[in-house]
Amino acid sequence: MPMKPITLDEVLQLQVPERIRIVEAIWDSIADTPEALELSDEQKAELDRRLEDLEKNPDGGSPRAEVRDRIWRGK
Repeated sequence: MPMKPITLDEVLQLQVPERIRIVEAIWDSIADTPEALELSDEQKAELDRRLEDLEKNPDGGSPRAEVRDRIWRGK
Protein backbone atom coordinates (compact mmCIF):
# COMPACT_ATOMS: atom_id res chain seq x y z
CA MET A 1 0.00 0.00 0.00
CA PRO A 2 1.51 3.40 -0.97
CA MET A 3 2.41 5.86 1.77
CA LYS A 4 0.42 9.07 2.12
CA PRO A 5 2.58 12.11 1.20
CA ILE A 6 3.62 14.19 4.20
CA THR A 7 2.80 17.89 4.21
CA LEU A 8 5.18 20.72 5.06
CA ASP A 9 3.10 21.50 8.15
CA GLU A 10 3.57 17.91 9.33
CA VAL A 11 7.33 18.13 8.74
CA LEU A 12 7.55 21.38 10.70
CA GLN A 13 5.87 19.68 13.67
CA LEU A 14 8.65 17.07 13.88
CA GLN A 15 11.49 17.38 16.37
CA VAL A 16 14.60 19.14 15.05
CA PRO A 17 16.72 15.94 14.78
CA GLU A 18 14.00 14.34 12.64
CA ARG A 19 13.78 17.42 10.40
CA ILE A 20 17.58 17.41 10.03
CA ARG A 21 17.45 13.76 8.90
CA ILE A 22 14.88 14.73 6.26
CA VAL A 23 17.02 17.62 5.04
CA GLU A 24 20.07 15.33 4.85
CA ALA A 25 18.09 12.77 2.85
CA ILE A 26 16.85 15.45 0.46
CA TRP A 27 20.37 16.88 0.07
CA ASP A 28 21.82 13.41 -0.58
CA SER A 29 19.20 12.78 -3.24
CA ILE A 30 20.19 16.05 -4.96
CA ALA A 31 23.91 15.27 -4.67
CA ASP A 32 23.29 11.89 -6.30
CA THR A 33 22.23 13.66 -9.52
CA PRO A 34 24.46 16.75 -9.88
CA GLU A 35 23.76 16.81 -13.62
CA ALA A 36 20.18 17.83 -12.78
CA LEU A 37 21.44 21.20 -11.51
CA GLU A 38 21.92 23.66 -14.32
CA LEU A 39 24.48 26.43 -13.91
CA SER A 40 24.19 29.78 -15.60
CA ASP A 41 26.99 30.98 -17.86
CA GLU A 42 27.97 33.44 -15.11
CA GLN A 43 28.20 30.64 -12.53
CA LYS A 44 30.29 28.52 -14.89
CA ALA A 45 32.63 31.46 -15.56
CA GLU A 46 33.01 32.11 -11.81
CA LEU A 47 33.82 28.46 -11.13
CA ASP A 48 36.39 28.50 -13.94
CA ARG A 49 37.92 31.68 -12.50
CA ARG A 50 38.14 30.17 -9.02
CA LEU A 51 39.68 26.96 -10.35
CA GLU A 52 42.28 28.97 -12.26
CA ASP A 53 43.08 30.97 -9.09
CA LEU A 54 43.47 27.73 -7.14
CA GLU A 55 45.79 26.23 -9.76
CA LYS A 56 47.96 29.38 -9.77
CA ASN A 57 48.12 29.62 -5.97
CA PRO A 58 47.17 26.33 -4.27
CA ASP A 59 48.25 27.58 -0.83
CA GLY A 60 46.39 30.90 -1.10
CA GLY A 61 43.23 29.92 0.77
CA SER A 62 42.44 29.35 4.41
CA PRO A 63 41.86 25.98 6.06
CA ARG A 64 38.22 25.01 6.46
CA ALA A 65 38.39 25.09 10.27
CA GLU A 66 39.81 28.62 10.21
CA VAL A 67 37.07 29.84 7.87
CA ARG A 68 34.40 28.18 10.03
CA ASP A 69 35.82 29.82 13.16
CA ARG A 70 35.85 33.25 11.49
CA ILE A 71 32.24 32.81 10.43
CA TRP A 72 31.15 31.78 13.92
CA ARG A 73 33.00 34.76 15.43
CA GLY A 74 31.32 37.06 12.91
CA LYS A 75 34.59 38.29 11.37
